[in-house]
Amino acid sequence: MELESVPGVGAKTAEALRELDDPERALSEGDVAALARAPGVSEGRAAHIARGAIRAEHDDPGGFAATPRARELFEAGLSLLQERTVTDYGAKRLETLYPSGVRSRIDEVRAFTERALEREPAPEVRSVLSGVAPLSAAGDVRVRDRCLATGDAERYAAAQSAIPEVSVELVDDARQLAELARSYATVVALDEGFAGVDVEGDVRVEPDALDEPASVVPERVLTFFARNRDSVRAAIAVHREAGLDAPCDLDELAGALDQLDADGSVTGDDELDRLSTAVDDLDAAVSTAESVANDHLREAIEERDVTIEGTDLLSLVERGAGVDSLLDRELADEYAAAADRARDHLVDALDLRDTESMARRAFPDEPTYPVEHEERVVARLREELTATRDRRATQRKRDIADTLATMRGDAEALVDAALELDVELAVARFAADFDCAMPEITERGGFDIEGGRSPLLDVPFAEVEPIDYSVEGVTVLSGVNSGGKTSTLDLVALVTTLAHMGLPVPADAARVGRVSELHYHAKTQGTLDAGAFETTLREFGELVTNVTADRPVLVLVDELESITEPGAAATIIAGILESLTEREATGVFVSHLAEDILEAAEADLTIDGIQAEGLVDGELRVNRSPVKGQLARSTPELIVEKLAEHGDGFYADLLEKF
Repeated sequence: MELESVPGVGAKTAEALRELDDPERALSEGDVAALARAPGVSEGRAAHIARGAIRAEHDDPGGFAATPRARELFEAGLSLLQERTVTDYGAKRLETLYPSGVRSRIDEVRAFTERALEREPAPEVRSVLSGVAPLSAAGDVRVRDRCLATGDAERYAAAQSAIPEVSVELVDDARQLAELARSYATVVALDEGFAGVDVEGDVRVEPDALDEPASVVPERVLTFFARNRDSVRAAIAVHREAGLDAPCDLDELAGALDQLDADGSVTGDDELDRLSTAVDDLDAAVSTAESVANDHLREAIEERDVTIEGTDLLSLVERGAGVDSLLDRELADEYAAAADRARDHLVDALDLRDTESMARRAFPDEPTYPVEHEERVVARLREELTATRDRRATQRKRDIADTLATMRGDAEALVDAALELDVELAVARFAADFDCAMPEITERGGFDIEGGRSPLLDVPFAEVEPIDYSVEGVTVLSGVNSGGKTSTLDLVALVTTLAHMGLPVPADAARVGRVSELHYHAKTQGTLDAGAFETTLREFGELVTNVTADRPVLVLVDELESITEPGAAATIIAGILESLTEREATGVFVSHLAEDILEAAEADLTIDGIQAEGLVDGELRVNRSPVKGQLARSTPELIVEKLAEHGDGFYADLLEKF
């Protein structure tokens, strides 16, 4: 598939889509989650692109909802589905569903719907679904504790491009490599020529490092999983709760994720924790160790009487000696014990192991008071602990990244499957909430709805009266005011729209003839002026002219007579109905001028009626299902009839005039 050939995809968007692993598959399958991973492509934009790709694949010209009211009904039906999603993604993904007159597209979605209807929208599944979100890219990762080194200018440029997360340095010899090793915890040499070079520090010769960036920068993998950890965990829970087939070992993936913190650092390693704590607590431990030594030495001095002969004192003064010399002479053993206590405390407090001997040199053997540490030794200890910690962390990161790198595709599949499940469950909930059935789509015109109930009425769905209605060809629908004529048209439009979306419809059963367009003209408020009236007539003229056997349409019109005077309106409607009948279109025209239209029409038109059964306590009782071939009685006729039953001859005479 040529990306630029997809409607709505320009050169810039195509360039972004090419960064995906398989953009053609994502487009052909309407995979909004995958498309949204392209740089700069939002979920809403991805849904728009997916719709364009679907239309292109099915050679679908679009435009099924051909009028504003038809589009309103489509959007209302879509909203009912979107309200039943748990994730924002699910709501956006549903936007790839649209009414189509192309059979291949309808069948494609029907296959999806059949699978969805097998799902059980259990509350437990919906609960864990709430934590699933599309995966985000790792973003910019910068690693400063290691670098790449090479003596080749071309390899230098390739390294900068392949692994931009770390610094790349040009080196000419082992001496420069050694200088880098003193500045970085790890140096990865890319040239085989450095193999066997004896350099102090963590220097690795890895000529193939550019082919496996994750081995050099495991943070690239770890940051991705850390940022998406909650979503992947939620997707794991969804698979377990819903019993979905998983592409990987869920326990293994969950275990690897448990070793990551939210910032991408590793957890669950006692040795790394020990080293990290030692680095963090070093200064405090040294200070406390000094206090331990000084407290011991102070107590020893306070408890001891020291006698100095006069000649000894003169000798000490002549030599310029001070307290240190006095300590060395009189309290050498006590100082040694104090220094040992400081050393033991430092080693124990930091739980030092390989660096214990270095730590013990932090307190000198020469007596001093107060006891003080050797800053040079402590600085070297800090460097050694930090380097050991970083090497351990890097190795742990590599180990976890090696595991997770092989599971990235599986993690994406897990999340995508969970998000798609949300879409399927929304369809299943819609079908359950509104007692839906899969409609039959036929190539002959007309429709037949059994037990249809509109979920768009302003009453609880359980209180909606079911209706049966079927139409072949063109018919005039009559009925009393507030009898349900408009809601019947809405139901027909909604059922037709959902059927052409490949979705279930709110009815016990339904047959819908496939059409290319739905033209639903809502009731006009007030008589139109001459210009607007002419525009309306032109619209109907174009509609009638364009109806062909290859381009069937369904026309729904609500009280077209409101556009002009009743006499002229009946003539105009009759002419439109005659033309639609000649072209074998399907149409329902709601009108209070049914008798006048029949008189004005030369064609043999059908008339249906929503029959009022009478008035009960001043309330109109209506049979909501239109009766074929019968003109509906008007509300005034019912009132006159009621009065005639209990009144004088005036009302009986008046009733005869109906």
